[in-house]
Amino acid sequence: MNFLAPESNAALAPLRQALRTNAEEQAADIRHGASLEAAGLLASAREQAAQILARATREGEDSARSQAALRSSRVRREAQELVLAQRSAVLAELRRQLRACVSALRDDPATRHSLRGLTEHCRTLLGPSARVSESPDGGVIAEAGTRRLDLSLPSWPSWPWSPCPRRVNCGPGSNQKKRTGVPGQRTPRGD
Repeated sequence: MNFLAPESNAALAPLRQALRTNAEEQAADIRHGASLEAAGLLASAREQAAQILARATREGEDSARSQAALRSSRVRREAQELVLAQRSAVLAELRRQLRACVSALRDDPATRHSLRGLTEHCRTLLGPSARVSESPDGGVIAEAGTRRLDLSLPSWPSWPWSPCPRRVNCGPGSNQKKRTGVPGQRTPRGD
């Protein structure tokens, strides 16, 4: 619908063209501005995403290190518990073997001779007035005043010298020779 006269239409054509060109330029400027703004927003979003990813990666690595340290600590603790259990089992077996050895010594005829030597040794260390009595576990216990010397069979493995007879069977398959008794004392040779 055109209500203008044809000459007016022709006169307004350059104005219309100028308005259209101006509108197209403004639209192009708006599109360009929107494109720049969108590119800036996109760059900002990518930067934020990269920062979030980097932070998540650091936190994940920290968490993984922490979990690895906990797992390593747990494994070390379990290994130590295993070593301690094995050590305890070995000590229990050693104690059992020592008790068997001590029992064998108690029944050995040479023990009587060793008891005399132990009594003499107690009196040498604690003095001639030391009271020396036979221990119910075998061996002797001596007392002189506040001093006490325990040379009972259960304490023999801790002595710095061994008063064991020449040959004592200390368990199955043991043919091991032991050192001769009290220092300076002669023990009878036996087979």
